[in-house]
Amino acid sequence: MSGTLFVVGTPIGNLGDMSPRAAETLEQADFVAAEDTRVTLKLLSHFGLHKPLVSYYEHNKAESGRAILARLKAGESCALVTDAGMPAISDPGEDLVRLCAGEGVEVRVVPGPSAVVSALALSGLPTGRFTFEGFLSVNKSARFAHLDSLRGERRTMVFYEAPHKLADTLRDMLEVLGDRRVALCRELTKLHEETVRTTLAQAAERWRDDTPRGEFVLVVEGAREDAAPSATLEDAVAMALELRRSGMSLKDAAKRASLRTGQPKNAIYDAICG
Repeated sequence: MSGTLFVVGTPIGNLGDMSPRAAETLEQADFVAAEDTRVTLKLLSHFGLHKPLVSYYEHNKAESGRAILARLKAGESCALVTDAGMPAISDPGEDLVRLCAGEGVEVRVVPGPSAVVSALALSGLPTGRFTFEGFLSVNKSARFAHLDSLRGERRTMVFYEAPHKLADTLRDMLEVLGDRRVALCRELTKLHEETVRTTLAQAAERWRDDTPRGEFVLVVEGAREDAAPSATLEDAVAMALELRRSGMSLKDAAKRASLRTGQPKNAIYDAICG
């Protein structure tokens, strides 16, 4: 009879948030699959737990996942953890869950802290409907394309961001989405927890030349139902022509002007070519 994969949530900063059930599950599992075994070893040691650890992360998930599955099918139980928070949420654990589910191995959850819902609760923005967008790409074109796809999104949007990328991300959000309310949640549940409720314009200015410490969760206001393009087609054409004079290709200039104004890219392109 196959064993069970337990998806175990762990603290995102404050070890006091470890649930008794999570500790009990880790204690009773035959082994623990961890994103970073060094991080998880510290967690286990804090609670006086001693368990065999196996590494399971993005770059070994295919090979390690098969090995974990084989042990589960042989009757062992495994506790899957990530470095912080809920495994399988913007995390390679989702592949292991899918693999086990496809092979008929039971998967159970032991809920724990989540940076996504914690930031939403702190944001002061509408929480009835939201979309989690994870990390934006480090590639500028891909980042702009991702943000452009969200221009009309009316639900509150949640993003993860690293401190060294914060300034660029805020600038690009402002450029593509326009000025909106945003909550920037830093170091959630830790000693220096901070939530700044402001606007994208003010946030972009505040962190323009500053690299803060700690991981961020950004909660961004969705588009208003009455949202309209922020400029006329003539304004967009003038902007594209100015970008062309700076050396940008017509295609890229039309795309960038579209992102900044909300006017259709093809309409800008056709107006210039026509």
